Amino acid sequence: MGSNNLAVLWMLVHQFVQSRPEDLARAGYRVGPGTAEEIFQKILDTPGGVKIGVADAENNLARLETPDKKIHVHFPEMESWVKEVQPAAEEALLINKDYPMILMAGHHMDMVANTNMRDPAWNEGRRACTMRIHPADANELGIKDGEAAVVETEAGSATVEAEVTESSHRGQVVIPHGFGLVHMEKVYGVNANRLTSAKNRDRLAATPLHRYIPCRVRKAQKT
Repeated sequence: MGSNNLAVLWMLVHQFVQSRPEDLARAGYRVGPGTAEEIFQKILDTPGGVKIGVADAENNLARLETPDKKIHVHFPEMESWVKEVQPAAEEALLINKDYPMILMAGHHMDMVANTNMRDPAWNEGRRACTMRIHPADANELGIKDGEAAVVETEAGSATVEAEVTESSHRGQVVIPHGFGLVHMEKVYGVNANRLTSAKNRDRLAATPLHRYIPCRVRKAQKT
């Protein structure tokens, strides 16, 4: 096939056909010797996705392969971590004198999708990429609606338009995903990923905590 990925996909499709004939039938396939090759070719010809099976929603727990037919949620790797979660310890961790506020990066909107920025023409007349901040916080920082503000984190800083609104909680600012990208040689908005530190990440999966980034905010100096 000239591709390790395609070879693995071909194998997985054949395994699925052999182990899930009922799911295939519910999806409309006539299961036979050539079904796996049919589905494999259909996947290659349909980049948008292919339905290859439909589970039995009335009897879905029958698929459990544990000896006692129960779902086990205990993870030994996380046991000590979970036991650390105590109210006093959690509250202490919330205090960060250098970065007293929290940036929630990744507010999804209909004009963006992660790092796939839509044509900026779609946003004409809209306040597409702003930093939402609670009125009480904005008042303390001397920031008015529509003014430029600077958000600083361990990873970097960015200047963005402030949107004073009660839709953001006290002590929290929100910047949407999908901006800070170049379109026709011009940068639109702020790339929230550049404010995310890899050090501030999930202990088990090592995924950066985009929704909880310690930060500080100040009014931008006029030039």
